[in-house]
Amino acid sequence: MAHTVRRFGQVVRLKPEHADEYRACHARIWPEVASRIKDCGIEDYSIWYDDGTGLLFASFKYVGGDYEGDMRRMAADDKVREWWEVTDRCQESLHPLLINDL
Repeated sequence: MAHTVRRFGQVVRLKPEHADEYRACHARIWPEVASRIKDCGIEDYSIWYDDGTGLLFASFKYVGGDYEGDMRRMAADDKVREWWEVTDRCQESLHPLLINDL
């Protein structure tokens, strides 16, 4: 069965006081996290930082067949949740009612 490729984009603000920590984390992404991302059908994941605005822009391709199921599997992974704890404290949502939007 062929899957339709879906593209996603996300934007959050990088907290200036955590910029170095965030960059260091992403310079050496944990192998378990990289593996789970791939296992869940995500490819071509990129994050860009705009120094002028402090915004992080992310995009990725989803090539799997069950996006919601794959995202549940990712969220259930202990190492991914640990990674999110580290990286989430470095970011703030552009919308006060949203969390974990990058």
